[in-house]
Amino acid sequence: MIEVQHLKKEFKMNKKYPGFKGAIKSFFSKEYTIKKAVDDISFKINDGEIVGYIGANGAGKSTTIKMMTGILTPTSGKIIVNGKVPYENRQENAKDIGVVFGQKTQLWWDLPLSETFSLLKEIYNISDNQYNERMKFLNEILELEPFMLSPVRTLSLGQRMRADLAAAFIHNPKVIYLDEPTIGLDVVVKDNVRKAIKLMNENYGTTMILTTHDLNDIEELCNRIIIIDNGKLIYDGDLTDIKTKYGYMTNIAMQFKNNADIEKCRFIKELDSSIEVWNEHHKTIISFNKNNISSTDIIGKVMGKLDVLDFSIKETSIEEIVKKIYKNEV
Repeated sequence: MIEVQHLKKEFKMNKKYPGFKGAIKSFFSKEYTIKKAVDDISFKINDGEIVGYIGANGAGKSTTIKMMTGILTPTSGKIIVNGKVPYENRQENAKDIGVVFGQKTQLWWDLPLSETFSLLKEIYNISDNQYNERMKFLNEILELEPFMLSPVRTLSLGQRMRADLAAAFIHNPKVIYLDEPTIGLDVVVKDNVRKAIKLMNENYGTTMILTTHDLNDIEELCNRIIIIDNGKLIYDGDLTDIKTKYGYMTNIAMQFKNNADIEKCRFIKELDSSIEVWNEHHKTIISFNKNNISSTDIIGKVMGKLDVLDFSIKETSIEEIVKKIYKNEV
């Protein structure tokens, strides 16, 4: 569905000089510097995949998405989306894609939402049968009916985001680019938006590329993630693989009936060399490599010797893993 080969994007920037005189000199100077926003990135995304495309601010992910949608032309390299080069076939490519920007809207601000959808029907030349079928599906999963007659400017952020999702999907695109689709939403609305995205993917096989800083979106929606940093691809693989490879450290927090048992618990270190034990807020934290020993073995051993009131298990989150990758700690 999507193929990106040795993609590069460079921007020419006027050379800046310090101070007031430097600012004047910069204004008239013909010297410039080259900023590599995307630096030799290659990947393939299969039909029907939901892929998380993540990176820190300035990493190059938005520039990549703009090239994939046809807004920007690469400095070098190649992009093919559904058999087309997007920046050479912008109009044809636009028919195949949908875009959702969490901080911007594609809806007509002063029109009722129903009129927006009617206009999109005409723009994309959607037949009556296809339009009715799709609107029925979108109404069911996004619950649009209560505000269909309201002007877009009166909608809450959660309502507008659901409406934007519907607008992006109304022409049944092959690919949808989701840029921060849950930003600013409360927990309940976030959950509903994620469920809607999953259902769209399952029912229509839509390929989706998700860029977000909310890594809970990634864990809920994606089986694969691509991570870029400073314009370079630093990871491309399954979510389960990255957790297995980098998220092997697990913590068990235990609370004992007798506070004296906190110190006695240190015997558990004998089970495996990866185990570390420390005390924190009247609890004992046992940290271990789950590839070497299971939490069941540790809990069973401790409960066989000591009175445990309560325990909780916390695995390394995807957010913690990504932070370590950024810092070259893995």
